[in-house]
Amino acid sequence: MVTVRREANHLGARPSWDCLACTQPWPCAHAKEELLSEFRRHPSSLAIYMSSYMDEALNDLTAHGEAPPPDLYERFLSWVRPSIARLSKEDHDTPH
Repeated sequence: MVTVRREANHLGARPSWDCLACTQPWPCAHAKEELLSEFRRHPSSLAIYMSSYMDEALNDLTAHGEAPPPDLYERFLSWVRPSIARLSKEDHDTPH
């Protein structure tokens, strides 16, 4: 019998919002790179997508009366802006 090891997906586990693959707070560095690549031509959609996840995480992480985690914006949205800058650079580098 041959065992094939599958690469784990870097997805958020609820309600902890830790990465299923590496156990780091989600989105982990790997998930961020995948998302930036996937949404590279649609950074506004990425911002909306991640805003909805931040809202879900806030609800999960405060469901039992806990204070909101102070790093939610940094985790879910602060890194989205580089995709907008990258898109702008690509547009300027592409001959028209």
